[in-house]
Amino acid sequence: MLQYEELRLELLECRKPLDELAEALGLEDMKKEIAVLEEQSAAPDFWDDMKNSQKVLQQMAGLKNKVQAYEKLNTDYEDTLVMIELSNEEEDESMFPDCRESVDAIKKELDKQTLSTLLSGEYDSKNAILTFHAGAGGTEAQDWASMLVRMYTQWGTQHGYKVTMPDFLDGDEAGLKSAVLHIEGENAYGYMKSENGVHRLVRCSPFDASGRRHTSFASLEVMPEIDDTIEIDLNMDDVKMDVYRASGAGGQKVNKTSSAVRLTHIPTGIVTSCQVERSQVQNREVALRMLKSKLLEIKEREHLDKIEDIKGVQKDIAWGSQIRSYVFMPYTLAKDHRTGYEMGNINAVMDGDLDGFINAYLKMQSLEKLNNNEN
Repeated sequence: MLQYEELRLELLECRKPLDELAEALGLEDMKKEIAVLEEQSAAPDFWDDMKNSQKVLQQMAGLKNKVQAYEKLNTDYEDTLVMIELSNEEEDESMFPDCRESVDAIKKELDKQTLSTLLSGEYDSKNAILTFHAGAGGTEAQDWASMLVRMYTQWGTQHGYKVTMPDFLDGDEAGLKSAVLHIEGENAYGYMKSENGVHRLVRCSPFDASGRRHTSFASLEVMPEIDDTIEIDLNMDDVKMDVYRASGAGGQKVNKTSSAVRLTHIPTGIVTSCQVERSQVQNREVALRMLKSKLLEIKEREHLDKIEDIKGVQKDIAWGSQIRSYVFMPYTLAKDHRTGYEMGNINAVMDGDLDGFINAYLKMQSLEKLNNNEN
């Protein structure tokens, strides 16, 4: 049947990219490395060094996940090819929708895994910490900040990441003045690093009785979360801790105890805070991880030798240099000003459909790196 033959040829076109993906991943090398790590973990003295053992297990789990994901994709490819050929032989038209769905799923997963090979940065595999700040404009900008928080929460949830909000500051009438999202899962930072910058909204304001068009800004700062596998030298004498009562809903305990923690790095003025954990100790641990992450991100970005070289607050928010615009009126469009990628379905974007923007950015970065290497 013609429809099955066309679908079979479409699937066969994925064979070469699948083989190239295995080569790009270094599949055989990963399997050898897993065997070495498994041998290490079986040694009698493996647990003598708890810190190193956890690092080994974490590395082994990450490699196994990549190998299993590729092998499942390859198996799905072979199974789908057989299903198409059998359905074609039996001239069973009822199976075509299932075959079509399977081919689409394979192509989507192949794109996803191929894209992940572009995440070669030192911290790309880490969790991501997203910090939002509403720009000038009062309620309108604060509402825009809350819309962005929802958008990234939706994206994270749709991709199977765990998303939490360690800290937030409510707006005066609506929205949020600031907020922090913690996106937990493999390659969260690698994908989210493309979202760092100023985001611009154009719409008819629901807070303006005259229905006039307003432009609002909100900034997003993205950092990798520093875990125990990364050493960072931070002098705790330079860190000031304040405790306060958590805001927002949370019951009697939230309102009556000073469990929220704010940490200030005195030499730079950098502040992190957490208020959603159950105890002051837990909030302090989360705030400290965020502080270390922010200091390390600045150190790497500024090419400094050590944390102590960071002088003063890093002022890197520029309202005139937005990375992306979201237009609701007089037309609907979301456009990335770095890559030129755009999407007309603004509602889908605000519901977390950001993969096109992220993919375009990563591909652009990959091409720039390739060109630089050639030069």
